[in-house]
Amino acid sequence: MTQTNKEYKVFARSYRPHQFQDLIGQEFLVQTLENAIKTGQLAHAYLLTCIRGIGKTTTARLIAMSLNCLNKDASNITEPCLNCSSCKSILNDNHPDVVEMDAASKTGVDDIRELINNASYAPSLSKYKIYIIDEVHMLSNNAFNALLKTLEEPPSCTKFIFATTEIRKIPLTILSRCQRFDLKRVTNEQLSALLQKICAKENISHTEDALDSLCNLAGGSVRDALSLLDQMRLVTNNNLTVEAIRNSLGYADLEKSFTL
Repeated sequence: MTQTNKEYKVFARSYRPHQFQDLIGQEFLVQTLENAIKTGQLAHAYLLTCIRGIGKTTTARLIAMSLNCLNKDASNITEPCLNCSSCKSILNDNHPDVVEMDAASKTGVDDIRELINNASYAPSLSKYKIYIIDEVHMLSNNAFNALLKTLEEPPSCTKFIFATTEIRKIPLTILSRCQRFDLKRVTNEQLSALLQKICAKENISHTEDALDSLCNLAGGSVRDALSLLDQMRLVTNNNLTVEAIRNSLGYADLEKSFTL
């Protein structure tokens, strides 16, 4: 007899936001994007920057889903429906008009030239052809130069969304052609509220001090907080305590450190 096991997804993947309302700590970004989508005053290129694990790639996908959603609710036209073929394709990473490129592995000018050539064609299934370039600061100088003309005069149906953790490495000529958003670190209070919701859903018992410890260790990064929670639930058998977290991760009690 064969037994099929459902693939396990870590918390950082399974609890990734699928709508703007699920993004935490980025109210200014969400409000700006919602106003742009409502009024149709969309920039041709967006640049998202912050530390790791805040939600750059997630936000880029949300923008792509919202712009190409085929079945928006008339009462809230900014949120993707998550049920149409376009939204499902983007969630499954197989939408023909939404291309994600990792600049860390494709840094050359030839990769950008291929992207630019494809950008000149109209989208096949959706309203916009959207290119999401992650870790864009890894592109070579020649690759950046190849992008300049397209960013200056982009096709009307093409949008670019760049994500980076190293904003200082982006040439000023690129920055001046993009609408820039600096995502903020998420506060410990917001992180704690999110972890409490996940613990309740996953039946993880915990103390308040234990969650506070995870939030402090995450340093404002949502992904780090979820990864730590995912790890500690296994270490402690779904019973989070401060002592167990300290022993597992090997960090000192702050009160004792201050006393010393």
